Order: sequence, then structure tokens, then C-alpha cells
Amino acid sequence: MTNPFLLRSVDPPLSEAWGKQVIELRRLGKRIVFGLEEDLFLVIHLMIAGRFHWKPSRQKVNRQTLALFVFPSGTLMLTEAGSKKRASMYFVQGDTLAAHDPQGLEVLDADFGSFASRLTAENHTLKRALTDPHSFSGIGNAYSDEILHAAGLSPLKLTKRLDETEIRRLYDATRSTLQFWIDKLCKEAREAFPEKVTAFRPEMSVHGRYGKACPRCGTPVQRIVYAANEANYCPSCQTGGRLLADRALSRLLKEDWPRTLEELEQVKEQRATRS
Repeated sequence: MTNPFLLRSVDPPLSEAWGKQVIELRRLGKRIVFGLEEDLFLVIHLMIAGRFHWKPSRQKVNRQTLALFVFPSGTLMLTEAGSKKRASMYFVQGDTLAAHDPQGLEVLDADFGSFASRLTAENHTLKRALTDPHSFSGIGNAYSDEILHAAGLSPLKLTKRLDETEIRRLYDATRSTLQFWIDKLCKEAREAFPEKVTAFRPEMSVHGRYGKACPRCGTPVQRIVYAANEANYCPSCQTGGRLLADRALSRLLKEDWPRTLEELEQVKEQRATRS
């Protein structure tokens, strides 16, 4: 380990991992778990900028290197770009591993009833519900955009305002979207170690495609930005042509906020005329 801030646990000491064989690999939500001999586990959360790289030989470290995992056949490097080091690693033993499981529902293993019950347990926006690791496991920001576009639902619609038909549509869209990307990424990983991991892919329908044409209807994709995340959506396919605004922007612009794509185009034309 090259960065002392990566390790967030002290018991057992990390030295006990030395020389242990990796006997399993699993996922807990978005956390990657290396199972070692003697019921020991390395729990790694890559966060946004953490990445793994496989090298055939031992590598020199640089400012982005957080840790090196040396195997007889090569070295697994853990790096993180940027100045904010948010990736984390815990070294735990036995039953303490359960404390790192956010207990989100694995949708691909769940029936419709379990999905509907978890979705409507609390009244949140669909975007928040899908990305909450305690509600659903491993979906995150990018795939929630894709799921909601596939389901034709607004990211700001409240979970308790969904009817059974909409919940069924969301359930089917979640399963099909996740399976599509699992199959695609697994196929790529079989060909070569996934070095260029990104949440923005040209095959995506709306995520990271602000201003580009929706592949279903051709409408320009819109977005709302909040905190460190954003929601990308198609107004025509998901919100009945209505533009969404985050609360801060709505308070700032008040009545000047365009409500539809037509109003947005009028604003753009007015600004172009003034300039």
C-alpha cells in the first residue's frame, strides 16, 4: 500500500494479508471483496475515480498509485485520479464483513413483488431510490439514467405516485438494462483487462449525452445537476415534454425558468439576438 489514507481499518492488521492466497472474488453493492485464506477479506470501494490495472510485472508507483497487489503472474495496481482521494479499503475478518454490505436489493435475483416493496418503502424520487445502495444494489448514477429512459419515467417522479403498470415497467427496464450492460462489459473483459473504465459510453441512450439526440425520438437530451451528480433524461420520452429544474436553479430563475423545449428554444433565440 502506497497511500496511508486508503486503509480505513486497524484490526486485524494489514500485515496478516501478506502471503495469503486469494480464494474468492465477490461484490457487496459497489464494493469489491477479495476473499483470502483464514476467513480474511479485503473490501475495496473505488468510488468515482478509483481504477484497477493489471500489469504483467511489478510496476513503479506514481502519485495516482494507492496500492499494489503482487501475484505470481503479475501485479494488480489500484490507482485514483485527482486530488480528492475517496477510494477506501478495509481489511476485515469473519462476520465483520457483513457490516460493509449496504443490503440493497439485487434486482436480477428479485421477483416483482420484492422490487415493488423495496421501491415504495419510502417516498423518494425515482433517481434517488434507484441510486440508494440501501434500496438497490450497485445501480449508481449512470445506469439509473439508462433505466429510467428505458422505462419512460421521469427521474423526479415520486415512488409512491407510481401505479402498478409503471412499477412493472421500471422492474422490467431495470433488469433488462443491467443484464445488457453486464453481458456487454463481461464480453469486453474476456478479450482484455478493462483498462478504460468509464461511466460515459457512446452506446448509452441519455447518460452523458446532454444536448445530443435521444436515440428513440431525436429530442435533445436534457439534464439537471445537483451536488456532485446529475440526472440525464429525454423530455419527450420521460416527462411529457416538460423540462425539469433542480430546486436551487428554480429558486434562482423563478418564473424565468423555461418549462418546455419550445420555451427553451425561445430563450436561446432571444440570447442569440441580443449577442
